[in-house]
Formats: sequence, structure tokens, C-alpha cells
Amino acid sequence: MGLSFPLQLAISVLIGYLLGSVPSGFIVGKFYGVDVTQHASGRTGGTNVWRAAGLKAALITILGDILKGILAVLLTRWIFGSELAAALSGGAAVIGHNWSVFLDFRGGAGGITAGAALFALNPLVGGVVVALALIGLYFSRYASVATLTVTAGGFVVVVIAHFLFPDAVHPAMICFSAIAGAAAVWSLRPNIKRLLHGNERRITLW
Repeated sequence: MGLSFPLQLAISVLIGYLLGSVPSGFIVGKFYGVDVTQHASGRTGGTNVWRAAGLKAALITILGDILKGILAVLLTRWIFGSELAAALSGGAAVIGHNWSVFLDFRGGAGGITAGAALFALNPLVGGVVVALALIGLYFSRYASVATLTVTAGGFVVVVIAHFLFPDAVHPAMICFSAIAGAAAVWSLRPNIKRLLHGNERRITLW
């Protein structure tokens, strides 16, 4: 007897959360002899890993965070054949990244994982959102702006894209974007305050 649809969704959320909870940045930081949770913002995302352990460590972290988002979507889509299950798993991966069960519910802000999951859900929409985030990052040099563009901004793009192209953009993506956007905005509350006051830290690669 097959699993009921609600149980499939619950399992999808669990899969996504556990995948997202894998603390890529913390693991990479430890490999480089650094506990990134004790540096700067204390987050495990690529930006803080960069500040704590260097650019190479940050790039490895970003790769890990990308894989988490993509795998959460593709794995549950493959297992259950449901776009809603895939979307919920992607959203849960962002939550897991931000509040990892393996790090006493600490983590990052979820921008990379959210962008990867969105791309896995719909490469065209995801590609547009990620491109917008990179443009925002280039001109502002604020990692928080890029994260908010992928997540909160991504929600706006997904909603517009769904209503313009309902056959191409599954409504489950709206659910994903709402989860990812809410998770990122909540995690970035201190950064948003600093942005409003003009004292947010910039990325200084260029």
C-alpha cells in the first residue's frame, strides 16, 4: 500500500530539513582549523566562512550549500513525483540551513541554498533570480542584499512568473518562495537593521 499524500509531504519536509541541516560551512571551517560560529556574525554561510577561513574555504562552502538545495528538490521529486513535495523539501532545506539540528539550531541565512533549490525547481526562473542577486551583490557589495534578492525578491518574481506563465511555473514554487523568503528575512533581521542605518558590512573583493 502506498504512502498517503500528507505522509509523502511530511517525509519530503524531513528529507529537506536534514539535508539543509548539514553544516557545510562549519565542517569546512573545522577542516581549516576555524570554528566559524565563533567569528564575526557566527553564521555558517559562505560570507562568514570567507571572513573566518578565507576565499577557498568559502567557495567550498558555497558548493556544499548549492548541493543541499539541489539535492533536496531532486531527491524528493524523484521519490514521490510531486512538485509540491519537491517545493516543500527545498523550503525545508533553507530552514535546515538556517537552523541546523546539528548546530543547536544555528546556521546561515539561506541565500545560496534557496537559489539552488529554486533553480532545481525551475531553471529559467531560478536563473533569473540568481542573476538579479548577483547584480545586486556586484553593485551593493552586501551579501545580505543578494540573499534578500534570492529569497524575498525571488518570491515576487515567482508570483509574477506564475501569473504570466501558469503552465510553465508550478504554483508549488510560490509555497517554496514564501518559506525561503520568510526564513531569510527572519534570519537577516540584524542585517536589515544595519542596512537601514547604513552600517552593514560590505564584501571587499573588488
